[in-house]
Amino acid sequence: MTRKSRKASAPLTFDLPVSLIAKISACRRGHGLKTASEVVRFAIQTFDFEGCEPARDPHRQISVRVSADQRAMLKRYARSKDASIGELLRFALEALPLKATRKKK
Repeated sequence: MTRKSRKASAPLTFDLPVSLIAKISACRRGHGLKTASEVVRFAIQTFDFEGCEPARDPHRQISVRVSADQRAMLKRYARSKDASIGELLRFALEALPLKATRKKK
């Protein structure tokens, strides 16, 4: 790295899942790099950003009515799971079958 590019560097803060932080550590060892910054710079240098097409599912806000008990239950689970109520609702909605299952008589 040239002296000029070292001087032009600046801290960059962003969230990563713990699994990617573990991968950074593994890549440090596997590539013989000294720091997480070196791993990130190497990833930026070698990744094909032109060919990258991030998959984004568009979001829209909706309003629905739920009972006070359901709201309290969602808040309780959100705290215990360290998640947002929206994340929990997405899990619940994604798990719903498209059609009702028939009950046996």
